[in-house]
Amino acid sequence: MDHRTFVVIGLGRFGTAMATTLMELGQEVIGIDNSEGRVADLADTLSQTVVLDAVDERALKAAGVQDADVAVVSIGENIESSVLIVMQLAEFGIREIIAKAATPLHGKILQKLGVTRVVYPEHDMAVRVARSLLVPNVLDYIELSRDYSIVEVSCPKSFVGKTLRELELRPRFGLTLIAIQRGADDDDGQQTKVSPSADERLRDKDVLALLGDHHHLLRLDRPS
Repeated sequence: MDHRTFVVIGLGRFGTAMATTLMELGQEVIGIDNSEGRVADLADTLSQTVVLDAVDERALKAAGVQDADVAVVSIGENIESSVLIVMQLAEFGIREIIAKAATPLHGKILQKLGVTRVVYPEHDMAVRVARSLLVPNVLDYIELSRDYSIVEVSCPKSFVGKTLRELELRPRFGLTLIAIQRGADDDDGQQTKVSPSADERLRDKDVLALLGDHHHLLRLDRPS
């Protein structure tokens, strides 16, 4: 994984989660917020923390924001400030800008300003949770597009003891098995089998990574 410098502007729940996760992944993170309390809470966690008003261009330059590889703007609630900050970051020449948006219109404005990726945390999480509720045994859910997703599911009881050939996942369910993950308590020890063979027999406590469209995922572990 490449080592990059990220600047996270706005250390609310979304910004804090983003910043701390990036640190855990070995990246350099500069956290910026106008709240002394929020900055103090993360002072010992992030590479650098700064208290400033991110609308102030000179203050941003003094903090070295222009040298960052990626900027994350996580103050979507204040649309005017969000737009002004994004404009300044673009003028600094930062190539990758990720910004949180409060509304679809806000998102369109950010895209026009050159934001690389617009995120809608509450909307995206609501959609993800709603869809995961309808897929049995779901552990994780990654949406690839409006139609296709990858899900990690606990092996359905009806699959245990059967081979992939017997299950016929593609003909019956329209799903592709990408990998099988087995835990440390398995007889063979913890392992991940990518593109398993058709003769692979599924076991209790296996975790299956499946690719398919949403309609087919909803049929998982239901009579075909």
